[in-house]
Amino acid sequence: MKKRFSSIHTHSKQARIKGMFKWLSPGIGIKRWVGLAFIGICFIIIGSILLRSEEYLVTNILDIILVFLGIVIVVLSIIRLLKSLVAAFMPASKNIELVDLLYQKTQLGRGPKIVTVGGGTGLSVLLSGLKEYTSNNTAIVTVTDDGGSSGRLRQEFDILPPGDIRNCLVALADAPALMRNLFQFRFDTNSALAGHSFGNLFITVMTRLTGDFEKAIKETSKVLALKGQVIPSTLNNITLVAEHKDGTITEGEEKIPKSHRPINRIILKPREPRATPDAIKAIEEAQIIVLGPGSLYTSVIPNLLIKEIADAIVASEAIKVYVCNVMTQPGETDGFRVSDHIKTLITHSDPRIFDYCIVNTGEISSHLLKRYAGENSYLVVNDAHNIENMGYRVIEEDVVITDDLIRHDSVKLAKIILGLVEEI
Repeated sequence: MKKRFSSIHTHSKQARIKGMFKWLSPGIGIKRWVGLAFIGICFIIIGSILLRSEEYLVTNILDIILVFLGIVIVVLSIIRLLKSLVAAFMPASKNIELVDLLYQKTQLGRGPKIVTVGGGTGLSVLLSGLKEYTSNNTAIVTVTDDGGSSGRLRQEFDILPPGDIRNCLVALADAPALMRNLFQFRFDTNSALAGHSFGNLFITVMTRLTGDFEKAIKETSKVLALKGQVIPSTLNNITLVAEHKDGTITEGEEKIPKSHRPINRIILKPREPRATPDAIKAIEEAQIIVLGPGSLYTSVIPNLLIKEIADAIVASEAIKVYVCNVMTQPGETDGFRVSDHIKTLITHSDPRIFDYCIVNTGEISSHLLKRYAGENSYLVVNDAHNIENMGYRVIEEDVVITDDLIRHDSVKLAKIILGLVEEI
């Protein structure tokens, strides 16, 4: 036994020695800078010795120059050595200045802890702005989507819908643009994969490989180098159900807006899904919690119907913000003012679910409004006085971008939300 142990110990020692010599292998960009640093150190030592022994001023100046040159060589060698190591561990950072990389990892890491709650494209727009100011982002995303690529994958592979999750992952990604575009790539109609996005398929495959949807998201997050985390609100397989004002029922997120009947309330089936533990933890640690922007009935409210999440938000001492949509959504919020959005939100949750409401005051061209009107989508009327009478603070700002589409300006929105940190 002793002989066997001695053999294992010797083998381990040899492996360590061999590993040390690997650092000197050609082509890895390490030994040249180590060697140059060694030369710089020699210059410093020699110059320092000569300075102590020489008595003449001219010689002293030359010795000082020698020491200074040695210091410069050592500093430059260390910088280049660090760049080589960073490039090896983070290939995507090869073209990024070291100071920028350090800023990203330190300053952004000190940013406020922000939890965003919602789904759809609205949430991903907000996240793309927040990630420029903090890497402590947590997106809690609804998993009720049953249409398009997500619905097909949900039905065929019995997994939670990946679409909204994918959008948020890409929004928080620090990966190169090519990688983000890859995840958003959608196969055309001439393919057997028509309608599917690569990102949805990737998450589906990761779920099959890991056997766990939550773990698949975490592994995908590593691939995309996220500035934060994306968490499904629940891991239960849930369906969104609308009870209309005429007493009829519509099941399925995709079908609800298409029914074109005023909604009385939204419920989940099954009624009491369990919240994801990581989502509750993030809410408890949050400094700011943001609801929306996004579809009121099918993106924001479904998360709040999970009792544990709603209770955690209400109990939180964080600043709580609701970002109201700019335009009404056909089949969901037809004719809604801002106050109608808020009344619906608190009816499905609790009056203490938020403190602030961000409302857009930016102008939108009549041409664009006319085009949206053709799709039965209209500007949400800002009735700030009604909101304030309800006990909420209103932040009225120009927060839209209007080119071909009307959408929130992610940077402006992020700045407003981060500005509230001063009130903590």
